[in-house]
Amino acid sequence: MSLDQPVSRRLLSAEVFHRLRDSIVRGELAAGEKVKDSDLADRLGLSRTPVREALTRLVDCGLVEAKPGVYTRVTTLNRRDVDKTLAVLRTLDRLAVETAVPLMTERHLEWMRAANQDFERAVTANDTGAALEADDRFHAVVVTAADNPVLSRIIEQLHPQIHRILYRKFSTLLGGRNTIEHHDQLITVCATGDAGAAAALSAQHWSELGGHINRLFDDNQFTETAN
Repeated sequence: MSLDQPVSRRLLSAEVFHRLRDSIVRGELAAGEKVKDSDLADRLGLSRTPVREALTRLVDCGLVEAKPGVYTRVTTLNRRDVDKTLAVLRTLDRLAVETAVPLMTERHLEWMRAANQDFERAVTANDTGAALEADDRFHAVVVTAADNPVLSRIIEQLHPQIHRILYRKFSTLLGGRNTIEHHDQLITVCATGDAGAAAALSAQHWSELGGHINRLFDDNQFTETAN
């Protein structure tokens, strides 16, 4: 949904948050770009209050930074912050997999297979948004099976930053294709019930993701500039 499409007043700040979040993830709002609640309110057809609330949430999840009285702007992706974010997610994901595998049923595996099939179709169609959504559903099966509300909340808090990273990764052919293979491998190992092996495999994938992202930085494909 376009950022410029008017928002129903009933949806208010939650919808504004999702619109702005997705615009940042896709790069429509560029890193370093200053954002003003008055300008955004005009574009969205809302008062400034829900926009301010949405911007506060975006600051909390790391997509926007604010210095009162000076600026509110989209944060810039840099190698150091990306590495640290991926390190945290790798640890959380390992815990989720270790906890989930002993509790998984054939139904969970079916959900993972279906999500990966949708992911592969999205990659083939070069539909980065659909690939990101399918990847979310794939990993959500593991988090749901783990049945740890605290873990779920922490991972959910990281999602906007991870989406911003993965959107760039899935925009490359390699980024999508190697993820399809990883998903297939993880399903196979989860089906054996070996939680340790599944967790190690998943952690390896996040490490490989870090290497891929570093190559994008090296090739200046991850550099973002303000408009």
